[in-house]
Amino acid sequence: MPRPLRVAIVGAGPAGIYAADALLKSEAAGDPGVSIDLFERMPAPFGLIRYGVAPDHPRIKGIVTALHQVLDKPQVRLFGNVSYPSDITLDDLRAFYDAVVFSTGADADRELRIPGVDLDGSYGAADFVSWYDGHPDVPRTWPLEAEKVAVLGVGNVALDVARVLAKTADELLPTEIPPNVYEGLKANKALEVHVFGRRGPAQAKFSPMELRELDHSPSIEVIVNPEDIDYDQGSIEARRSNKQVDMVAKTLENWAIRDVGDRPHKLFLHFFESPAEIVGEDGRVTGLRTERTELDGTGNVKGTGEFTTWDVQAVYRAVGYLSEELPKLPWDAASGTVPDEGGRVVQGGEHVTSTYVTGWIRRGPIGLIGHTKGDANETVANLLEDHREGRLHTPDAPGEDAVVEFLEGKGVAYTTWDGWYRLDAAERARGEAEGRERVKIVEREEMLRASGVEV
Repeated sequence: MPRPLRVAIVGAGPAGIYAADALLKSEAAGDPGVSIDLFERMPAPFGLIRYGVAPDHPRIKGIVTALHQVLDKPQVRLFGNVSYPSDITLDDLRAFYDAVVFSTGADADRELRIPGVDLDGSYGAADFVSWYDGHPDVPRTWPLEAEKVAVLGVGNVALDVARVLAKTADELLPTEIPPNVYEGLKANKALEVHVFGRRGPAQAKFSPMELRELDHSPSIEVIVNPEDIDYDQGSIEARRSNKQVDMVAKTLENWAIRDVGDRPHKLFLHFFESPAEIVGEDGRVTGLRTERTELDGTGNVKGTGEFTTWDVQAVYRAVGYLSEELPKLPWDAASGTVPDEGGRVVQGGEHVTSTYVTGWIRRGPIGLIGHTKGDANETVANLLEDHREGRLHTPDAPGEDAVVEFLEGKGVAYTTWDGWYRLDAAERARGEAEGRERVKIVEREEMLRASGVEV
């Protein structure tokens, strides 16, 4: 008797859920159908939407509504608090499923190789984001002693970090931030935040809306030096060919020509300053040394040999995320990705049977959340082609109960989609008591208990 196509998806962030959605919308979803299990190392789903998006971005978190509709489907199950490979290995997954899709994302900091990165007061932006987003696996406190802070990078994560550092705790209180984050931010001493970009305004990776939001806070004065507004032929072409690039440049131009106001916290956006060294004394950050750069005609820059030392006591490195290597899969250390062709995992020039990737683990941590949809569609289309052509392997135990018995036999305290609804209700109840929509639960064991799991 025909049985459903059984697919495991490792990682229940947007990339993994988009892959599940693509499977559900495919012809394969007809009789006998598809059966999809998502495995997530956190007790809650949604990946970087829950643990990587700043709490004052409710519009982006609105994507959760669409993802909810996918996870509500009866063909989809969630197994949260299950880690690959410690709780379930690739061999285990192959025993239960016709195909395995990895969509584990990226949540570590890309390395920045300049002197002084190991000084006390030099931080990876990803760690700070995890802290203010209430990630259970990071410390509950964060040192916010510095009055002057540098943020390295000109992407949306750099903007998030700078904005959270420059806002007051009370401005962020209406969001879902947990009590420990509110108390930490209340003690924040930052009065100046300096964001540094190596290239010019036309090369910044901000999205226009995120950039404009910086100026909406009553406590943040955004300052741009008019000398940093410069374009070469490559920059002009980038503006002509990309509406978003042009919008970002126009916003920065407008800020550069206006008078500086009197809002209490100053947020400086610096361009053409390449970080050369994090300066320290007695093991602590005391400054940042940058080299002035200039455009070379193509939109790239070259150093001028002119250096400036900036008086800062903390440096946040927001120069990109990096995925963690996945055991038993091939790995490209330079890009932090699993080698693939169209989402099919490739090793030694050959496709690895029944094994696929999508999202940031496939193409690196670039693009916005919505960009992962195209990835998922391509990966799933190739998975289904392999299914039609008989190229998938046959699992030993494809019944839906087999993986449940396996996890329970190992004593894995896994959460479910019903458990997410219970956790969601518990967080909303905490929020209601404080006049907020939600207050995030941080401790892993508390998340598990709220999800109905005995710990």
